[in-house]
Amino acid sequence: MSGVAFAQQKTGPDLAHDDSLTWHGITLFGVIDIGLQYETHGAPFSDSHPAGSNNIVQKYSRGSAFGATPSNMGQSRVGLQGAEPLVGDLQAIFRIETFFNPQSGEISDAQKSMVSNNGRSTATQTVNLNSSVAGQTFQTAIGGLSSKTFGAVTFGRQLTLIADGVNKYDPNYGSQAFSLIGMSGPYAGAGNTENKRLDSSLKYYGKLADVIHIGVLYKFSGSTGSANTAYQLDFGGEYAGASVDAYYCKVNDAIANAPLSAAQVTALPGLGYSVSNSLSATISDNTAFAVMGLYKIDPLKFFAAYEHIKYANPRTPISAGFTDIGGYTLAFVNNNAFPKDKILQVYWAGARYTVISRLDLTVAYYSVRQNAYGTGTATGCSTKVSGTCGGTLDAFSFDADYTFSRRFDAYVGAMYSAVHDGIANGYLFQTNNINPTIGVRYKL
Repeated sequence: MSGVAFAQQKTGPDLAHDDSLTWHGITLFGVIDIGLQYETHGAPFSDSHPAGSNNIVQKYSRGSAFGATPSNMGQSRVGLQGAEPLVGDLQAIFRIETFFNPQSGEISDAQKSMVSNNGRSTATQTVNLNSSVAGQTFQTAIGGLSSKTFGAVTFGRQLTLIADGVNKYDPNYGSQAFSLIGMSGPYAGAGNTENKRLDSSLKYYGKLADVIHIGVLYKFSGSTGSANTAYQLDFGGEYAGASVDAYYCKVNDAIANAPLSAAQVTALPGLGYSVSNSLSATISDNTAFAVMGLYKIDPLKFFAAYEHIKYANPRTPISAGFTDIGGYTLAFVNNNAFPKDKILQVYWAGARYTVISRLDLTVAYYSVRQNAYGTGTATGCSTKVSGTCGGTLDAFSFDADYTFSRRFDAYVGAMYSAVHDGIANGYLFQTNNINPTIGVRYKL
């Protein structure tokens, strides 16, 4: 049950594997992760967004905020997975899982958090952020074949190869409360958070001779939630405690959602769209490559990575009225947001120290560098006068995680984030945030 395919479907740092809820080869699994968080510069929390809070400073961040937050260390979820032996070590496998917010009981839905802010000014917005988690019944829904010798082939809605890489090579394993990469999905989605998971995708991942990693992913055109195609490649290896992977990703017609402005809401009736189901979107063709690595020398584990993301105007524009993931309608679409290619360079590094067998301490640094991609008076600028100016986003985090048993752990930590220059454009109130967080996880 812990074969290659299931190892590649993590959604955050997991507790020890447990087969006690397996019956006839089918295992019920789940995680409930809930905590309390204080934000120095936040906004009212959301009951529907997967993270509940900002964690990272946002344009609408203003006063302090305090409350219950879900899935701080790992995504709260429930699901089924199964494996049926076929020939030799070949198995038929499947996995389905649903993401939920334990503090509200709602199925996680980031797009709902944005729709609820349609027409609101920046000064009155609650937490709203784009994500691949848009209220779908299942966030993962795959079937396929798996072999310890030859690897696994899976088809359906699943994490991409680069998202798998983030879960492995991020010091915080994609934690939403303590990792910029985990909370800000574009970096795990090769430029856009909706592409962290892909519908109608065919994926192969193999670990040959326990040394070489090979991965290929292809997303077929015409699937719900994304136009045209996407593909990713992964090649790497491991030796003597070290592991390194290189990734190449191409996504056509990537979608970045946002709430509607007041003027757009006023125009909706004439367009025939509903305010309760409509969003605006920026469309791009994205190309990304990344190199990620780690080195383990007990009791320490060191992590480092670099990712390069290029955004260009789409060769095949998407028209208004397109149905995005979760069934949301793109009422207003921008296919010309990048007069010149936008480049993000993303770096991170950190260390995890196992103080005793049950206690891990993690420290991490994350940084994003944006080029100046505007034209005219914005050419080459490096101030906050325009969002097309060069700018930076930096984050630091520290957290401690204590495992009481194979099913239960508790954590405490905080992340500092700050934006500068072009990335800070539109931040009307604050440009930094600290999010002290404490919480617990229980695993089925």
